[in-house]
Amino acid sequence: MNLQNKHLKSNKKIVVLGGDGFCGWPTSLHLSNSGHDVIIIDNLSRRNIDNELEAESLTPIQPMGTRLKVWEEISRRKIDFYNINIANDYDYFLKVIIDEQPDAIIHFAEQRSAPYSMKSPKHKRYTVNNNLNATHNVLCAIVESGLDIHLIHLGTMGVYGYGTAGMKIPEGYLDIEVQTEAGNRIDQQILYPTNPGSIYHMTKSQDQLLFQYYNKNDSVRITDLHQGIVWGTNTKETKMDERLINRFDYDGDYGTVLNRFLMQAAVGHPITVHGTGGQTRAFIHIQDTVRCIQLAIENPPKREERVMIYNQMTETHRVNDLAQLVSELTNGEIAYVPNPRKEAAENDLHVKNDLFLSKGLKPITLDEGLMQEVTKIAKKYASRADHTKIPAKSTWTKEQHPGTLKERATDLVK
Repeated sequence: MNLQNKHLKSNKKIVVLGGDGFCGWPTSLHLSNSGHDVIIIDNLSRRNIDNELEAESLTPIQPMGTRLKVWEEISRRKIDFYNINIANDYDYFLKVIIDEQPDAIIHFAEQRSAPYSMKSPKHKRYTVNNNLNATHNVLCAIVESGLDIHLIHLGTMGVYGYGTAGMKIPEGYLDIEVQTEAGNRIDQQILYPTNPGSIYHMTKSQDQLLFQYYNKNDSVRITDLHQGIVWGTNTKETKMDERLINRFDYDGDYGTVLNRFLMQAAVGHPITVHGTGGQTRAFIHIQDTVRCIQLAIENPPKREERVMIYNQMTETHRVNDLAQLVSELTNGEIAYVPNPRKEAAENDLHVKNDLFLSKGLKPITLDEGLMQEVTKIAKKYASRADHTKIPAKSTWTKEQHPGTLKERATDLVK
């Protein structure tokens, strides 16, 4: 059966960096199913982190070769794959870009977990080295290739921080008024001030400056998507065959909050709320994630335009309210545990998302049926859950290292 979209006049060649991941895999399938020629570049680092943490996806994800073979059998469309670490192997990456000549690059190739980025100095350095080198190498490769490539980057709402100063957070840019030495008042527009809450969020904040520079200096066309917390697991395409199933992270490092709550209730574990649960966060369903990527592809900025910034979210919720909702839906018990993060106990969050709505996005908001779908998946694979991996163990505060500096140095080289 051929699922190819009939509107091939808009067919583009698209490279998806990090196309094996939680957002990258369903996006790759969605774009392929929409008629685009898709190429995945990934070094499978997320799978290696599974090995490090000894915490596999709750859903049994297949090897990359199996995933691609099954998709080709079902859709009659081929997705090519290159195993490249773009943060380290610039020359190989550049060669692939020159050879393939894509119209667009979707950039998911960053370590995406705030808790993982805060586990230790080693994890902090890995996150910075991987994320910043990956982003800068992509920008350098676009410029060096001489190709007119539209770069679409998956960022995070977390670059804004979680204080709104009583206003709706705008889409990337803030209108200000400055007074000159002569007393004149001039209107300006600046990037909304960042307030990252983790090393991971700090790298995404730095990404913004790299994008501004390469857009200004080299006219690179860039769309930066500030995404909320993703919930849900499967999309239309990943449901077509169990071997195409998407990741379901439930552990304390990579599990997103609503998915974690639904999984915890499904396997009989208390629903763990950090602190008071007064934190307000922005959310988006995984199906809307892939749809927003498609809309960004279909609405590229012109070369002379500034970086386009979209707030890729559909609604905001207080964490405690979500826990209560899941508890009522599943009869799960709520447990309040110490908050491992260094953040305000409570916050309000008001966000604009007018740009995607103006492009035709019809948001999927919190839906009981979709929540039950996630719970059903969690129950189906409950036997794969390791309950010792559920608690969040990464902390934001500095650990106390016993012993003298000399003893610690000796321990480090063992």
